[in-house]
Amino acid sequence: QVQLVESGGGLVQPGGSLRLSCAASGSSFSIWPMAWYRQAPGKQRELVAFINGGGSTNYLDSVKGRFTISRDNAKNTVYLQMNSLQPEDTAVYYCRFMGRTSNWGQGTQVTVSS
Repeated sequence: QVQLVESGGGLVQPGGSLRLSCAASGSSFSIWPMAWYRQAPGKQRELVAFINGGGSTNYLDSVKGRFTISRDNAKNTVYLQMNSLQPEDTAVYYCRFMGRTSNWGQGTQVTVSS
């Protein structure tokens, strides 16, 4: 019932920054948790950052202090600001809506390389 469209991925040098966006449509957005996941080649998909309807957040230990998840309920959009990017951050990043049913975005590629 909720469709998610991601943008903002790309190629960046180590130490650089990117901001990912995930725009939601279809159902009420503000009450439900949202999250960012990532999946690197040959690896399991892992939770990167989480934000609930009240704005409380949680992060993967390896990205704490570098990544920030936020949401703009007026725009039905969740963001992931990624700073000090490292090659090990290279992955496909996915947005997830945690409503009565779980919905996923299509994924956006982030590549960190010199």
